[in-house]
Amino acid sequence: MTTFADIFKKSFLGKAEILTLEGFVVSMLAAFICGMIVFLVYRKYYSGVIYNNNFNILLVMTCVVTCFMVSVISSNVVLSLGMVGALSIVRYRTAIKDPLDVGFLFWTVAVGVTCGAGLYMISFTGTVFIAFVFIWLVKCRIGRHQYLLVIKYLDGAAEKVEKEIKFRKKKLKNKTVVKDYTELTYEMDIDEEDTSFVHVLSGIEGVKSAVLIEFSGDYIV
Repeated sequence: MTTFADIFKKSFLGKAEILTLEGFVVSMLAAFICGMIVFLVYRKYYSGVIYNNNFNILLVMTCVVTCFMVSVISSNVVLSLGMVGALSIVRYRTAIKDPLDVGFLFWTVAVGVTCGAGLYMISFTGTVFIAFVFIWLVKCRIGRHQYLLVIKYLDGAAEKVEKEIKFRKKKLKNKTVVKDYTELTYEMDIDEEDTSFVHVLSGIEGVKSAVLIEFSGDYIV
């Protein structure tokens, strides 16, 4: 009669007999294909300041490396505990500045885990579904962006400037007064094609400059 102790001992002392070369190669290929889907989505729809190709390559490598690890440790509990202990002492110092990059990293880790576990169709289906959701959300926000409007003008032009931006949805972020001129900074959510008012502002007598800057995440473009 098989007891719980026998099952427990077999789980810890059993050799990795399930893993085969053919299965390992298929898992790695599946992880690579799903990783390339993530790679293309990230490159096509990246909206940050500077596209980092090295980070995008890292996403593919994360899929493959995670798959490699899970494939090896999934059939032997001793190896899995050793891998957890080894990874627990690793510290990553690279700062991730865009919150979306964290989501992409979790995405690639999930791809590697599912492919390493032999769930190829689930990995592919999940990858396509997440890609569709991400693209749809990106498409929904296209058209309207956050901008910072910086206006520098002489005191005599204050009335005309206020009249031009009076009916626009805005939030005052900064006001600087130096001698005979004022500088205002507004946060505005406007259509990317509705920027002609900046030319009107710059044409007002007494306005030294009118600058519209797109705000993206933690950066100003």
